[in-house]
Amino acid sequence: MEVSFQEDHICFLRYDFRGATVYPSGMVTPGRVRDADWKAVRPEIRTPHGETLFIPHDQAADLEAFCHRHGIARRSRPDTWDDLLEPFLDTWHDPEDERATLERLREAGFSPDEVAGIRQRLTPLMLAYNFDAMVWEWTCLGLFDLLTAANAPVVEPGLQRALGDPVAFYEWTMEIAERHR
Repeated sequence: MEVSFQEDHICFLRYDFRGATVYPSGMVTPGRVRDADWKAVRPEIRTPHGETLFIPHDQAADLEAFCHRHGIARRSRPDTWDDLLEPFLDTWHDPEDERATLERLREAGFSPDEVAGIRQRLTPLMLAYNFDAMVWEWTCLGLFDLLTAANAPVVEPGLQRALGDPVAFYEWTMEIAERHR
């Protein structure tokens, strides 16, 4: 991922997530930014259409300055994908933690059947990403990690192809990301 900040736009010189409006490169003007979070672990901007675009962590200050310059609000929000991908972490959660996760997802509008279906669809991909590729993440797998798994060369391409059309998959991930508490 390579991003350049200009006075009146953000240039995505190399954006690795197939399906993104800025893939493989593109530009975003202030009018195409709904809000941003430069303090997030993975700094991000969100478009009026609900797309989350990530910014390299070492450019968080550039994102903050750009947003201040253009009156773009900072908005911190939970990453729904963090709860959806919890079973794929390299850690154990007791039943009480699992119930709390499912309750947060219920509050965000996810039925138990929908949660199970999403997790079933992503099981081969996320196991390959976190375990076979030896990422060994044990604290948090979120939207950024899911998009990385769906696009990274460390995951067997057949698993990525099994997700279906990259644009449709990307849009699906963004729709789910918008469903937060």
